[in-house]
Amino acid sequence: MVRRSLRSGKRKLIKTPSGKFYLTRIPDKPNYHHCATCGGKLHGMPRGTQIEIRRLHKSQRSPSRPYGGQLCSPCLKRQLIEKNRSLN
Repeated sequence: MVRRSLRSGKRKLIKTPSGKFYLTRIPDKPNYHHCATCGGKLHGMPRGTQIEIRRLHKSQRSPSRPYGGQLCSPCLKRQLIEKNRSLN
């Protein structure tokens, strides 16, 4: 059993086949992944526990573009334009 302070999530009443009732805990979902520069939500990233994400295929875990899973597409576009300008 987990310490009372570490328990979180909703509780649900479950009925067993023998007719008894007991409470079970529904764990909270983790937060969304956020962009490193603007802090907005990252699209294309799954929202689940580490175990659930590890079970996914590699192509389902994060986008297959540069900085996929770290920067959102507008920030990535802005960064690539700035890098291109500095090279010229």
